[in-house]
Amino acid sequence: MEKKLRSISAHLLWVVLLLSSTNLFAGNDYFTVSGIVKDKNTHKPLEYVTVSVSSNNIGTVSNADGEFLLKIPLSIGATSVEISHVGYHGFRIPVKGEDIINKEILLVPYANPLSEVVIRGWDARYLIWEAINKIDENYSSSPTLLTGFYRETVQKRRNYINISEAVIDIYKTAYTEGTMRDRVQISKGRKLLSREKTDTLAVKLLGGPNLSVFVDIVKNRDALLDKETFSYYEYTMEGVTQINGRDQYVIGFRPRVSIPAPLYLGTFYVDKESLAFTRAEFQIDMTNRDKVTELILKKKPFGLRFRPEEVSYVASYRERDGKCYLSYIRNEMKFKCDWRRRLFSTNYIIVSEMAVTDITDREPTIISRKEAFNPGQSLSDNVMNFFDNDFWGAYNIIEPTESLESAVNKLKKQQIDQ
Repeated sequence: MEKKLRSISAHLLWVVLLLSSTNLFAGNDYFTVSGIVKDKNTHKPLEYVTVSVSSNNIGTVSNADGEFLLKIPLSIGATSVEISHVGYHGFRIPVKGEDIINKEILLVPYANPLSEVVIRGWDARYLIWEAINKIDENYSSSPTLLTGFYRETVQKRRNYINISEAVIDIYKTAYTEGTMRDRVQISKGRKLLSREKTDTLAVKLLGGPNLSVFVDIVKNRDALLDKETFSYYEYTMEGVTQINGRDQYVIGFRPRVSIPAPLYLGTFYVDKESLAFTRAEFQIDMTNRDKVTELILKKKPFGLRFRPEEVSYVASYRERDGKCYLSYIRNEMKFKCDWRRRLFSTNYIIVSEMAVTDITDREPTIISRKEAFNPGQSLSDNVMNFFDNDFWGAYNIIEPTESLESAVNKLKKQQIDQ
């Protein structure tokens, strides 16, 4: 079982340190809804908020600045856009096929403390066990093809040294099966790499787009929801909150045993009515950093010291017609590198995220092994440099933050100057 956990965890993130689909709609047959989402009380921007077309599969998420832009085909006759976020009441924007630009959305926080009745009625451990038993009922029982937008960035201190992004197709078999036949295909992608002489340490994330397969913890149950490893964790009831108008149990978990492979700690959100897992926020237990290093570091130069600081994940799901589908995946890794005999170390941050922008569940096309993105590949090695400002056209993407836009302009200038 320890070998099994190590194998699964190794797929969640591989870092290499080295020295140096079909378009959903074409033309302009769509309108856009853009804006910024904020907390109504504090007016602080809310990051990673789900933005989706009501009664449809099209959607995206807000960026770290709370900003979003959603492109909606005129052909679907959309009447409203839903804004939903954990811990807030939902919000709807009526639409009439015309652009809505720079709209400010103020979400109202949800406050409902966990009552004694709920604590007595639902032991956290028992609740998680029952939610695992209902996975086959709550999630898709047929194959689906997801379209998603994937982005990964590498920062050295505060500077971006690698920006890679792609529109991807994700073929998923039924949730009654494992992930062996789930595959990812790159539809369109681009990259920008730093050419500064000081950025001699290249950081690569292997298999990044496959995050949408391996961090789908409900389907890839070996990671966190395997009955054989259930006893490795302790569970605690932490409260009740809301996601899109539905009450959610908030259940914390952390390791209760020590084994050679790293375990996880974090929070599950479980729908109070259906007992579906709607969201998971978790991170690798850093108690033994040597274990974590062995897990995530694939290769490094001789003489370089690597120290992991934090490895965290988010996986969220969206309900449609009584079934839940993958909606958003995020991974963030912080680590330090230094050379022997040097006084100071350098901080690095890798962030990768994927937002599902459309779902097809009617006889989806299977992605062949030949076309699939290999977990041993790096996205930046398989896409081209970019300069076109309208590169994505009608595709829905995660809007870049202000800092990311500045980084893109800086890296573009490096490319032109050299």
